[in-house]
Amino acid sequence: MIRRPRSGSAITVGQDNKAFRHWHVSRRRENSMSRVIGVVVSACLLVSQGSVFAAQHGVGSTNDSSRPEVQIVGGATKEGSRSAAQKDGARPAARPAATYFPERFEWQHKKPEEVGMDSGRLEEAVKYAVANENPAPKDLALDMATTFGAKEPFDTPIGPVKARGTANGLVVRHGYVVAEWGDAKRVDMTFSVTKTFLTTVVGLAWQRGLIHDVNDTVGDYMPQGVDLFEAPHNQKIKWDHLLRQTSDWQGTLWGKPDWADRPEGEKPADWPNRKLWEPGTHYKYNDVRVNVLALAALHVWRRPLQDVLRQEVMEPIGASSTWRWYGYDNSWVEIDGQKMQSVTGGGHWGGGMFINAYDMARFGYLFLRNGKWNNREIVSEKWIQMARTPGPANAEYGFANWFLNTARKPLPAAPESAVYFLGNGNNVIYIDRDNDLVAVVRWIRGSDALNGLLGALGHSKSSIVSFCIQHLKT
Repeated sequence: MIRRPRSGSAITVGQDNKAFRHWHVSRRRENSMSRVIGVVVSACLLVSQGSVFAAQHGVGSTNDSSRPEVQIVGGATKEGSRSAAQKDGARPAARPAATYFPERFEWQHKKPEEVGMDSGRLEEAVKYAVANENPAPKDLALDMATTFGAKEPFDTPIGPVKARGTANGLVVRHGYVVAEWGDAKRVDMTFSVTKTFLTTVVGLAWQRGLIHDVNDTVGDYMPQGVDLFEAPHNQKIKWDHLLRQTSDWQGTLWGKPDWADRPEGEKPADWPNRKLWEPGTHYKYNDVRVNVLALAALHVWRRPLQDVLRQEVMEPIGASSTWRWYGYDNSWVEIDGQKMQSVTGGGHWGGGMFINAYDMARFGYLFLRNGKWNNREIVSEKWIQMARTPGPANAEYGFANWFLNTARKPLPAAPESAVYFLGNGNNVIYIDRDNDLVAVVRWIRGSDALNGLLGALGHSKSSIVSFCIQHLKT
């Protein structure tokens, strides 16, 4: 059931006396990624009557007579009346003058109306998200083997794979949790959301001066004996190419050939003889090449990337101690006499980031605040701007895994400034600067979930172009 929030609390999904109700879901096929974005956008654009953005896009229309009108009065709600400002189209509950940052062991919850959102519409969105749980097996090893793994050679997992939990997520506005469902503290695989953690660690190396320029060739940073970029085709690869998935790196890493990930060709005999592209000119979603980026970054940092992320990002933003970032069983290297595991950029063959929704939301909130936490800059504002800027080969993709809403084509219902980090399953972190929102949605199915959710919210004219159908699997 959906509980109405108590004073000062968010919408939650619960059962009896339990704080959370577990909802069984799993990843779906390729088309599920674009669908889950619809869930995120729909949940996040539920600004209450009077919001300028809501008025422009038909969200929370003041003509809806089926729900009580809401007024924000000193942080409390008053039923049955509406302020003059709301009638004139002004946004209620503007962002507080003092920006709130959650402490490590406490994230404050507020009622949706206290931050200018409509609890009725938000509740409908949560109900729909829960009802549209992913029906695929929660045994992710089985799920991976019977979906994209069934179409690829070398599909055997070589890293940890954990059976997933049930549908869960959070919606955050002005820094406060306003909606929560499922077990948001359960640690699960997050698949390609891991790529955003990886490129953030590369960004920290750039901030430190360990990488001078993203347009430098990566081979110039590799020590003697590391042959990742010695082949003629790979010598031209720059950091920017790896960051944007346009490197076209050719080779085998950790027993996985580059061509075996989403192989191209009419028949299997064609797969190893793929067309070679000039680095930087062709976008191809490819986990082997992302893992090359991880190994190259490890040689630059000369210490495990997990430690870098923990010390430089996760501890400062108050993340829990429960997340883990894994590599493969065979991805161990020796640097300066010490054995280190090179991490992965996804869960395609196991491994990657294992994390809960609350820690994902903290990570998203860091970027909503432009890389700052309280008064400390953690991620450079300049780096974030580069990450948010599309490359020449894909107008809707920045650095991995920054998906962009360029010209509002991928997400017509969202502002153009919106970005989202995506992973198989589905796992989504949605960041909306215009509306000061972060949402995390995990393990929701695709199919017609978007259209149904938009219908529940009363703005079914919105739609999404399934731009990532062919690319996002991990």
